[in-house]
Amino acid sequence: MDIKSDVKKQFGRSADSYVTSEGHRKGGDLQTLIAMADATGTEIALDIATGGGHTANALAPRVGKVTALDLTPEMLAVAEKFIKGNGHENIEFVEGDAENLPFSDKLFDIVSCRIAPHHFPNIKSFVSEVSRVLKTGGQFLLDDNVAPENKEFDEFYNTVEKKRDYSHFRAWTKTEWFQMLEDEGFEIQELYRFDKTFDFESWCDRMHVSAQEKSELNEYMVNSSDKVKQKFRILIENNKVIAFQGEAVVLKATKL
Repeated sequence: MDIKSDVKKQFGRSADSYVTSEGHRKGGDLQTLIAMADATGTEIALDIATGGGHTANALAPRVGKVTALDLTPEMLAVAEKFIKGNGHENIEFVEGDAENLPFSDKLFDIVSCRIAPHHFPNIKSFVSEVSRVLKTGGQFLLDDNVAPENKEFDEFYNTVEKKRDYSHFRAWTKTEWFQMLEDEGFEIQELYRFDKTFDFESWCDRMHVSAQEKSELNEYMVNSSDKVKQKFRILIENNKVIAFQGEAVVLKATKL
């Protein structure tokens, strides 16, 4: 099964939990992302991999129109129910691939993508597609979990994410994002870094991790090096992982 089939399967069965997920629904990163948008109320916006629809929902009252795109039909259905339930009518919902966007060139003033690119197997295609569909001077608002620059920490974080969610591809480092964006003709205007605390049980349960997989993941984290435990603030009680901490960045880049 390829990674995109994995994504559709995994998120198709987890769709409802992403609408109610505290981290996706209430995260301070979402407020920061929306505050970054230089919106006057007339812009045409695209939210890629909309998931539960939280970013599209937050953008809707600030722009003229939002297109919410997702690979997974079940996600689009719950996002539409959530957003229309909040009274927003200036949104359309499109099933599509982040790496092959079904839109014409230079169509959008704002493109957003939140907590999703770590699932994309061809990340450079995604960045290229964002550049293609944005107008000159348009804004790209990116929010995603990132891996630390240190190789050991990078490998640890991506390993635990992959063990927990087979549709995870890679959390990129901050410098990898800078390189990819600048290579595609973007200028990075703002960047914020956030700590992200993960409650181990709910983090696993959201992806329907089996008892055996959860046990293996717990063992992997408990047996990690002291340096890793310190970096990721892994909280362990009675040989059981209670919580740990990752990081995310929120950035705004404009297309030259």
